[in-house]
Amino acid sequence: QVQLVESGGGLVQAGASLRLSCTASGRSFSGDAMAWFRQAPGKERETVATISGNGEYTYYVNSVKGRFTISRDNAKNTVYLQMNSLKPEDTAVYYCNAARIWIGGRSNYWGRGTQVTVSS
Repeated sequence: QVQLVESGGGLVQAGASLRLSCTASGRSFSGDAMAWFRQAPGKERETVATISGNGEYTYYVNSVKGRFTISRDNAKNTVYLQMNSLKPEDTAVYYCNAARIWIGGRSNYWGRGTQVTVSS
């Protein structure tokens, strides 16, 4: 059974750092693009950062560029999100996502999320 489990969230003050982890199980995810999404109360879920299967390519939403870094360790089936200089507007539930497309099919998995709260 495929599972994604996030960890590392918490309550911090503005300017602090957190590192989120997402560990996948059930199969190898080295061929999947991995991503972090977030959803704040009353807002739509948005893409925060994505990383390609081999880690060569990354994408960041403008609001986190220069502050957040996505990385992965395929040997551990884990993706990370290092979040520095946190702001109150970063408060949200952060979700891990794994997606793969192949000829004739696709897979898309989500974790249950981890709460990040940044106080001013």
